[in-house]
Amino acid sequence: MQARQRDRRRYFEELAATSRKYYLPWLSSFVKIGQGLRVLEIGCGEGGNLLPFAQAGCSVMGVDLASGKISDAGRFFAQEGAEGKFLASDIFEVRELEGQFGLIICHDVIEHIGDKEEFMRRVKRYLAPDGLAFFAFPAWQMPFGGHQQMCRSRVLSHLPFFHLLPCGLYRRILKAAGESPECVEELLEIKRTATPIELFEKIIRKENFTVIDRRLWLINPHYEVKFGLKPRRLPQFPGGISYLRNIFATSCFYLLR
Repeated sequence: MQARQRDRRRYFEELAATSRKYYLPWLSSFVKIGQGLRVLEIGCGEGGNLLPFAQAGCSVMGVDLASGKISDAGRFFAQEGAEGKFLASDIFEVRELEGQFGLIICHDVIEHIGDKEEFMRRVKRYLAPDGLAFFAFPAWQMPFGGHQQMCRSRVLSHLPFFHLLPCGLYRRILKAAGESPECVEELLEIKRTATPIELFEKIIRKENFTVIDRRLWLINPHYEVKFGLKPRRLPQFPGGISYLRNIFATSCFYLLR
C-alpha cells in the first residue's frame, strides 16, 4: 500500500492542493465559484477536494459510504477553520437533496458504481436548474486503472496493468501476495464495474447529459503533488482513437449539464 493510502491527513492535503490549483480554476470558467454556490461531492472521502471550494465561500456538502472517512472530513475541516456538512450514507438512499446544487463533484467514483445509469439519474436529480456535474475517473485500461495502489504488497501496489488479467488469475495473485479478503473483493468489484471512456460516454448520451468540456490527461494533474510530474493533456494521437486512448488516459475530466 502506498504511504498516502495509510496517512489520510496527507491524502486530504494532497487532494486539496490539486483541487485548489487545477479543479477550482478550470471550473470557474463555467460557474461562479463563491458565496451562493452549493457544491455536493459524492464519494467525498475525507473532503480534500471540497476544502478549496469551502475556503472560496461556497456552501459544501460531502456524502460517502465510509463513516470513518466522514468523521475525518469533519475533523480535518475543523482543523482548517472551514465549514462543511458531511453525511455518511449511500447516495442511492439520500432523498432530501434534490434540485439543490449548482455543482456536483464525482471524483474517482463512477468506476466504483455498478448501476451507473441509475447513478447518473440520481446526479441529475440533485442538480439545480443549469447546474453542472464534474466527473473525473481513470480510464480502465490505463496502468493503474484497477486502483491496485490500494494493495498492501509493495510490489503489487506499484505494478502497472496487472488488473487487466483474467479474474481468476487476478484473484490468485492478490491472495498469494497476502492481500486481505476485503481488499481482494474490493479490487475484483472495481474490475467488475470498470469504466472505459466509451462506456461512460454511452451512458451520458443515454441520460441526456450535454458535455460542456472534456479533458483527457496523459499525466493526471494530481500526479504533480503525488509524484512531482507536470500535468499534460493527452494529444490527439492516441487521444482521438477509441479504446487506444483508454491505455494512455490516466484521468478523464468531464463537465456535464
